[in-house]
Order: sequence, then C-alpha cells, then structure tokens
Amino acid sequence: MISAAIFDLDGVLINSEPLWKEAEKKIFKKAGINLTTDMCKQTTGLDCLDTVKHWYKYKPWKNVKPEKIRDDIYAEILSLIRKKGHAVKGAGRVIDLCLEKGISTAVASSSPMELIKTTLDILPFNGKFSVIHSSEKEEWGKPHPAVYLSAARLLNTDPDKCIAFEDSFYGALSAKSARMKVIAILAGEDYFKSKFDFVDLKLNSFEEFTEEHFHYLNSLN
Repeated sequence: MISAAIFDLDGVLINSEPLWKEAEKKIFKKAGINLTTDMCKQTTGLDCLDTVKHWYKYKPWKNVKPEKIRDDIYAEILSLIRKKGHAVKGAGRVIDLCLEKGISTAVASSSPMELIKTTLDILPFNGKFSVIHSSEKEEWGKPHPAVYLSAARLLNTDPDKCIAFEDSFYGALSAKSARMKVIAILAGEDYFKSKFDFVDLKLNSFEEFTEEHFHYLNSLN
C-alpha cells in the first residue's frame, strides 16, 4: 500500500520552469552562451551545477568558475520566483487528498534548501510536508536516485511504498531508479514523448488526478 507521496518542486508545485529558463538565459549570456528555450530543455531536472558543467563542456568560458555561474543563477531565480512565482493549479488539492488518506507528503528537489524554503514560503500549502529534502545534501543529484531514497528514509517508509510526482525526464528517472511509482505531470508535447513511457502514470495536469489513480497505483507490483 502507498504510504507516502513525494513531490518534486520546480514545475510540479510551482510554475518555475519558465523562470529557470529565463534565469539561465540571462546568466549564461554573460558567459558568452546564448541559450534558446529548446537548449534549456536539455538540462531540465538536473542539479544546477550539473547544468553549468553541461554548458561548459559545450562552450568553455574563461575567468569565471562554474560555482560562480551557479550562484548567479540561484540569485536570479530567487528574484524571479518572488516576483512571478505561483502554485501549479491543482497541486494543493492533490496534497490534501494524500493527507486525507493518511499518506505522508514530502518534497525532494534538486534545488538548494534555501531556494526550496523560499519557494515554499510563497505557496499556499507550505507547512503540509513532513519532509523537505534537497539533493545538495547528496553526493549525486538527479537522475541519481539518492534524493528520493533519502526522502523515503526520512519518512520512515520503503521506497516501493512511495509515489513520486515529477515533470522532467531526469527527475522521473531518479524516482523510478529508487523503485518508486512515478506519476509524470507532462504539459504539451512532453505528454506524447516515448521517453516517458517507463513511468507508471502520465497526466496532463494535477487536475486529472483522482482517487481512482490511487487504486490503480496500489494495484501495481
């Protein structure tokens, strides 16, 4: 039986994916890399430092350490979230549905803890999570399963009794590698991409999620 629900943060609980792209375009431009929206999609779900390293391999820059680029992106995204961030429609209802069923809830994100807490502070369902965990505390970020395995441990439950809500390929792969049941919230063309066929359930939005989906997920081995 499902005992816990773990939510990714960016793009799942908050509309921050477009804001991350905006921040990355601005900061990487200073390093001489003009990212397009499609280029930004290549690293969606990765730890920010891994994203920086990805683009450094693509076009190395001089005189600025990757960690400085990462920190500049964090500063920019914090500003953008405070100005433009809002909860993903339907997320609060699904969180409440989980809690009504006695299912513990958690956040497992690639963002640093400071950014997670700042983001949750502007969301109406802040305070409803038993565990908040960041991959900055792990040796490896997503798509490695470490952040999800640690979240399950902190919830005192087995990973195979957890459902994970994700919106990115790397995030979904992380949760699936942790042996969790994965629900992918996929907008637009991503819903039809075969690379997400390994997840247990694909939805266009949280608004589609019902109690029947709990029964279906519980029926899976």
